Amino acid sequence: MFTGIIETLGKVEEIKQDGSNVHLTIESAISKELKIDQSIAHNGVCLTVVEQEGSSHIVTAIQETLDRSSLGQLKIGDTINLERAMLANARLDGHIVQGHVDTTGTCVSVEEVDGSWYYTFQYELTEELLLVDKGSVCINGVSLTVVSPEDNRFSVAIIPFTYEHTTFHALKPGDKVNLEFDILGKYIARYAKLYMK
Repeated sequence: MFTGIIETLGKVEEIKQDGSNVHLTIESAISKELKIDQSIAHNGVCLTVVEQEGSSHIVTAIQETLDRSSLGQLKIGDTINLERAMLANARLDGHIVQGHVDTTGTCVSVEEVDGSWYYTFQYELTEELLLVDKGSVCINGVSLTVVSPEDNRFSVAIIPFTYEHTTFHALKPGDKVNLEFDILGKYIARYAKLYMK
């Protein structure tokens, strides 16, 4: 379980194909503190640490993960958002994030407005993937508030701190992102589909 509050950025050092799996070696400020079997969100995707040495750790993404997320597009040298699982005695500063990506979206525009930024994203709309104005959404692991959702598009407002301390400063139109929708909304949508016919 995560909060969507990014701890640090990681750098992709190595990518190894192993059958249909991909092993990612990530260098970061928190890697030396990690232990094998820990769950870490990488751009919003919950992955298990399988090796740790010095300032780097290795995680494995299976085909299902690669199909549902943008991890398969990573290149050596890319920067990613990292968050360790939340502590049971910590404040939930973002929102409840599982690290289970629902789908990918595409950044369609970036607009700077008086020191902040508005990013607009497009995704394939389904009846389970619901957004509401001022609701929560997780983009590449970052907990954000939805602005002006309409059909298959929505925007988010990014403050300078988030812009500088996450990968948003490098995000540009055309880039693919990982989207995780609010778990409460998904349960409500599922309930309505099954029982409110």
